[in-house]
Order: sequence, then structure tokens, then C-alpha cells
Amino acid sequence: MLFLASLAVMAVISTVQAGPENVQHWAREFPKTDFTKRTINLSEIRADGATRDSIPPILKPKFVPVAEITGLGDLEPVISLSINFEAHAYPLRVLLWHEIVNDEIDNTPVAVTYCPLCNSGVVFKRNIGGKTVVFGNTGRLRHFDMLMYDHGTESWWQQFTGQAVIGTRAGERLEALPSRVESLAKFRERHPDGQVLVPNNPAARPYGTTPFVRMDTSSGEGLGDYDLPVEVKPFDRVVVVGGEAWTIKRLREKGDIERDGLYISVEPGQNSIHDTKWISFGRDVGNVVVRRFDAELDDWVDAVHDVTFAFAFKAFVPEGVLYSW
Repeated sequence: MLFLASLAVMAVISTVQAGPENVQHWAREFPKTDFTKRTINLSEIRADGATRDSIPPILKPKFVPVAEITGLGDLEPVISLSINFEAHAYPLRVLLWHEIVNDEIDNTPVAVTYCPLCNSGVVFKRNIGGKTVVFGNTGRLRHFDMLMYDHGTESWWQQFTGQAVIGTRAGERLEALPSRVESLAKFRERHPDGQVLVPNNPAARPYGTTPFVRMDTSSGEGLGDYDLPVEVKPFDRVVVVGGEAWTIKRLREKGDIERDGLYISVEPGQNSIHDTKWISFGRDVGNVVVRRFDAELDDWVDAVHDVTFAFAFKAFVPEGVLYSW
């Protein structure tokens, strides 16, 4: 297990840094992309051998009722999304092999995105300029986070922020939707009539297993460029809300956060996909709930947030506030 852990960590930090000389090569894969328009330095982009859609996005998702799901552990994590009276769950055992699901729920086109290297799971609307778009995977990384592309202009989008960083849409930002990463059991309890994503071809990938064995308990060697407090390790999980983040350790030790109409809680009962080879045996990393008080509804509603690794928060929100004590 320790050997597998070392391999997983080395895979994260040993990507190859790109530069302007790569544009000619990239343009063969992405002929529509306008690489002259960008908001980032090309030197920030890294490659780990993946290419356009070699990590295949799901274009036609298949679902089964949660009451009929089999082979999925009760504590396994899912990204859950509920719009009006429809609820879908996207197991991380599937997402870690595909990273993007192009879906539609209650007539709302959505992109369900998950980057396992930084443990970022965000749901975005797929409407850009009044048109529905389809997203794919560039195969490239920035700060070890997936860079997506849209099929229309082939602009490149940062998964963590939902912002286009290269191409004609550079600077535009997708609208994030409130979602949760929770256990299958929690989803079933909240949405007994919900639907759960299943692989179109169960034999296509080793679903149920993870290549990231022991990654989230490693020291994060090689990620020292991300300036974190001494008590926070790069792979510590944090709850990100806008420009602020709280470590899960702090929430567990000091209790729930409630201030300024924001409520954050964590409860036990969710497997890590970055622990044991078989996800259903992963250590307990807890279920996070983030809610805001809606004055118009006079009620608490789910808030947009991300449960990610600490290094990713520091990379994409460098001036943000990280609460660790």
C-alpha cells in the first residue's frame, strides 16, 4: 500500500511544465482555440500524458433509481444535485474516471465536474450566451486542476473556478450551482425517489477502485510552492465558500460554523476515494453541509461551496482566508 501511495503522489507532482512552444502542438488538437487570448501564463499549464478527451467525459448519462442501485457502498461519496423536484447523484467512483458529466436536470443543462487530483467537485450551468454547450477534457492541468474545453469555441476553462482562461471566451465565468458531496445513504435519505448515475459500460473502467491510494494522508511532498500554515498539509480537506475556507479538522474540533447567515456542519459517514484501493473501505472523511439563510424564502438553503484540498484553495484563492484553528 505504501508503494502505491508513493506512485500516486509522484504522479501528482511529476507533470511536465508547458510553455509557448507547446501552442503549435496544442493547436493540432484544438484547431478552434484562439491561443492569443488568455488570462494566464502558458507556463502554468502542465501535462501528465493525457490528451484531448483521453479521460472521456460522459455525454449521455445513464441513471437508475436510488432504491434499485446495487454494488455501491452506502458510505461511498456522490455529488448530489437537486433542482425543484428532481435529484441526481453522481458517484465519485464513476467521476474519478470521467471527470465531467454533461447532464440535464429539470430542463437545466449542467456540467458535473470533479478533479480527483485536487478533490474539487463543482456543478455548473451549461448555458453560455444563451446557448447550451458541451464540455470535454483538454487533458491538461493548471495547479493540478483539470482544464476543460467547450465544444463550440474550444476555449479552455478552469474546473476549480469555472472561468475560461484561454480562447475567445477567456475571462467569462460559468454559473456554479449549489450541490453536495455526501454519502449514498445521505442522498437516499434526502431523495428516496432520486436517480443515481451508473456507468454506460461497467467493464470500461475499474469502477469502485481508485489509483490514489493513501494520497490524502501523505505529506504532500513537492507541493511546497503553495504557502500554507505550518499546521495545514497540502492534502488536508477544506470547505471553500467564496474567499474563505475552513479545515475539516477545525470543524471537527471546534464544531459547526454559524455566522452572517452562513451555516457549515460536518457529520461522519463518508468514504475517502484517496485512501484504500477499494473506495467502499476508505477512511471516514465526513459529510459537509453548507447552507445560507434566504430572507425571501425565510429558510435555509444549500450554498455553493467546494470541499477540496488545501493546496488548491491556496493556488486559486491566494489572497483568501484559511481558518485552521
